[in-house]
Amino acid sequence: MRKVFGAFVVKEIKHILRDVQTLIILIGMPIVLVILFGFAVKNEVNDAKIAIIDMAKDDLSLELTHQLSASNYFILSELPGSTNQIENIFRKGDAKMAIVFEPDFANKFYKDKKASMQLIADASDPNTANILLNYAQAIIRNFQNEKNKNAHVPYLINMETKMLYNPTLKSVVYFVPGIMTIILMLISAMMTSITIAKEKEKGTMEILLASPLNPSLIVIGKVAPYIILALFNAATIIALGIWIFDMPLVGSFGLLTGEILLFILASLSLGVFISTISQTQQVAMMISLMGLLLPSILLSGFIFPLESMPKVLQAIANIIPAKWFIQILRGIMVKGVGIDFLWKQTIVLAGMTLFFIAVSIKKFKIRLE
Repeated sequence: MRKVFGAFVVKEIKHILRDVQTLIILIGMPIVLVILFGFAVKNEVNDAKIAIIDMAKDDLSLELTHQLSASNYFILSELPGSTNQIENIFRKGDAKMAIVFEPDFANKFYKDKKASMQLIADASDPNTANILLNYAQAIIRNFQNEKNKNAHVPYLINMETKMLYNPTLKSVVYFVPGIMTIILMLISAMMTSITIAKEKEKGTMEILLASPLNPSLIVIGKVAPYIILALFNAATIIALGIWIFDMPLVGSFGLLTGEILLFILASLSLGVFISTISQTQQVAMMISLMGLLLPSILLSGFIFPLESMPKVLQAIANIIPAKWFIQILRGIMVKGVGIDFLWKQTIVLAGMTLFFIAVSIKKFKIRLE
């Protein structure tokens, strides 16, 4: 019995070792997960871009500005001339928070013992907005306490806070775009890759490739049902968000529909590409999970702010379609921006789509020849 069991174990080990793709995934998965969760899953925010509107331009406002920008939490990205430019900066994504100094800030602080400033945050991401406000308020309070050390009558900086786009800080405003992205990625990319890999695993793909249909028509025929299914799911998510959770839809519905269709095509093309490099359903599923789903959750800005991650992970995030699509969804639905603010994200998604379609069709042609 021991010999039989030992032979069985040896056979299974050899079977695993022969499946190189699965072996690499099984060994690499724990490493990738540890690295991703270790660096990406953070509650704190570092190097967030902020804008300063200094209507005083005196020594005290400049000193406080220096303290804010010298911290590890903030990077001074914009110095607009007036508060009218704040929304434009937020819509372009050039800053997450704006700090406004009132005119004659130093004189009011020293003579009247009370000066005011306004903290305005982009609350389309309520968690990050709250964190940034807390950081800024802590730095300002420390600055105030330093000035009060030798003062007979304490000086006071009055801080007025304001949340743009999501004043009630509803979490649904933040999560609905991310949930839609993950669902569409799951249906379009993962299911497409598994379906086509299943055909290859059973040997029926060779029959299709030997038919009069060219590879592009075969690909279109395989993914067409998933386009319809993904559009239905996107409509369902939007409807539930609006009717049940009062999710805003400030921007153009036509633009939103076009961008959703573009992301579905990008995800489908990525799923087809995965299927061309996978020989079995298991490998296709593992590649989809590790290469698409987890990075889409962790490195897209869906849950964790990209600014707090190492530069290497921020660079990797640029090749993840979900990052660009989430920015598009939040821009249209929450901020009401148009294509003039979202052209970069749209071009990136379109480029990814064309690239993966071209590579996938070429691989099918190679197999056909």
